Amino acid sequence: MKKEFKLEFRGREFIVEIGELAKQANGSVLVRYGDTVVLSCAVMSNNVSTADFFPLTVLYQEKLYSVGKIPGGFIKREGRPTDEATLNARLIDRPIRPMFAEGFRNEVQVINTVLSVDPDNSPEMAAMLGASLALSISDIPFDGPIAGVRVGKIGKEFIINPTVEETEASELLLTLAGTKSDICMIEAGAKEVSEETMIKAIEFGQKAIAELCAFQSDIVEDCGLPKVVVDLAQIDPELTTLVKDYARKSMEDVLHLKADKNTKYAEIENVKVQTIGHFSEIYAANENLADILKDVRTLVDELEAEIVRDMIVLEGLRPDGRALDEIRALSAGIDILPRTHGSALFTRGQTQALSTTTLGAIGEHQILDGLGLEDTKRFMLHYNFPNYSVGETGRYGAPGRREIGHGALGERALLQVMPDEVEFPYTVRVVSEILESNGSSSQASICAGCLSLMAAGVPIKAPVAGIAMGLITKGKKHAVLTDIQGLEDHMGDMDFKVAGTKNGITALQMDIKIKGITKAILKEALAQAHNARLQILDLMVSIIPEPRKELSPYAPKIACIDIKPEKIKDVIGRGGEMITKIILEASNVKTVNDKDAVKVDIDDDGHVVVYHTDREIIEKTISMIENVVREVEEGKVYNGKVTKVEDFGCFVELWPGAEGLVHVSQLAHERVNKPSDVVKIGDEIIVKAIGTDARGRINLSRKDALPKPKKKDEDKKAE
Repeated sequence: MKKEFKLEFRGREFIVEIGELAKQANGSVLVRYGDTVVLSCAVMSNNVSTADFFPLTVLYQEKLYSVGKIPGGFIKREGRPTDEATLNARLIDRPIRPMFAEGFRNEVQVINTVLSVDPDNSPEMAAMLGASLALSISDIPFDGPIAGVRVGKIGKEFIINPTVEETEASELLLTLAGTKSDICMIEAGAKEVSEETMIKAIEFGQKAIAELCAFQSDIVEDCGLPKVVVDLAQIDPELTTLVKDYARKSMEDVLHLKADKNTKYAEIENVKVQTIGHFSEIYAANENLADILKDVRTLVDELEAEIVRDMIVLEGLRPDGRALDEIRALSAGIDILPRTHGSALFTRGQTQALSTTTLGAIGEHQILDGLGLEDTKRFMLHYNFPNYSVGETGRYGAPGRREIGHGALGERALLQVMPDEVEFPYTVRVVSEILESNGSSSQASICAGCLSLMAAGVPIKAPVAGIAMGLITKGKKHAVLTDIQGLEDHMGDMDFKVAGTKNGITALQMDIKIKGITKAILKEALAQAHNARLQILDLMVSIIPEPRKELSPYAPKIACIDIKPEKIKDVIGRGGEMITKIILEASNVKTVNDKDAVKVDIDDDGHVVVYHTDREIIEKTISMIENVVREVEEGKVYNGKVTKVEDFGCFVELWPGAEGLVHVSQLAHERVNKPSDVVKIGDEIIVKAIGTDARGRINLSRKDALPKPKKKDEDKKAE
């Protein structure tokens, strides 16, 4: 039986429908948020996975019919997820994952299908509510609910789930997820806001999240199913004691070694191999030897995590010997690659990013085929993480969720300081190649990307640096770590990335493995991140204090002019004939697709941008366009060239694209019987513009441009 639940939420209404759609799923809900409609379904396998991790899959499926679009391309159906869909799936996955018990191994899938989109009512936040509620009302053992909101800020006022118009005017866009009392996920972009402002925004959003969680709890109480009892992955307590007692001393000694990543990891692996070898002899006769050794490996991994956490929280020691707020050794350089438009190398400890910046014409922007109102993007940051960066082999293919997510974070951080299209009319692509990784490679990408932009001459508003913070908790004690390395990230409870300028934050991202963190920990992490960011920025500005004034000789140069919108058709010409002619003649190439051809972008408002590496070609192109749109001024005298001679007069070209008729009666003051007696093709003559005919054709006069002859009686007086 269908049930409907409603919530008035900050001036808009959430409607949840349960019991009519997708009834064979463990849990399904239809969420209506204004005209936005999302179907969320949760399903759990009855079989326990043999994997040593929780197999959770969260999908966010964009259907283009939801915004009245037909997919592009030849196939005309939705294919691989867009980057935006992938990011939204991660947005929902991250707060849901910690809400399952340790050792839970049944496969769970949460599918969110976007059926209708009202841009002012976020489908992502509707999907997060739907995903949590589908799990909460189902028999799947989910320890929710969770909810999410977006927070904007206009002036001094914070706004929950801002509309498109409000988002454009907002100085920050903060996405939060959490439980009724704690925050468990943060994603934000901001225009250099202070740490204090960010904390206030988070507190404001948390109150709204609590309302949504309470709404879900009421629904669960009304129609939620009893949770099934599943077998959790557990290891025999006796084996646990034996393994940890045997390996503890060796593992402690190794973890207290001051060594680089590869050496330490090799020593840790030796301890694990020795422990497995020891217990393989003890249990050699056991028919379940393979399973026992798998458990031994798991137990040694757990022991490693326990010792690392105790070292940090109880002893104040980090695995590499640093203080809790100490950054690893930093170095940076620019102009690493001679032919790129901009390049930089940034190294922090054993994490190293090589970034390049490429400038292109506005017409080379990325075309977006998604649910948003924007259909193009002129600034991109792409992040690549090859296996060799961690000394491993592996599969190579299309970018995965992690690469897309890290690239989006870096892009968001740098976008806040990018010049607008009017100031810098280029498409800009930054690519980060991770050459080494030992934690925080996304933040190294931000630092290297910023340096490469400055080296390329992109007039960014201020340098941006990023730092990754960590958290280790033990009972009521905790330690906040600055610049976490891989081991601390893997063993820790939080990965909190903060990017910004010296004036404020431009991007945030927080993921946690526990169910929530307090406001006090957030403030502590932001304060430490602020100090670290300033230290990194000092290094960066010592390498290049400000963006270069000149672009690379290999980068396209630009020139801009504005023409009347009604003249655009003249510049383009019938079937593109005129613009093709301009490009070919100005560039001296045979086809417009030639790599040496000048690029011309014309906006609907008549703004024209011309790109080429050669200034002379740009100037020639501009001159040809100006000639096409140039208007003849009545009464003005011009130098022209005769292009055709007829019995009724001659045609004179004033400039390319502007030709007028000199009627035979206008050729001279005296009577002319044949125009050919006065002019011939190729002659340069002066003419005066005397107007246009009914069809807009230019009328010229040579007679009016010539001095008037003196009369005969005046000549006699002069004698």
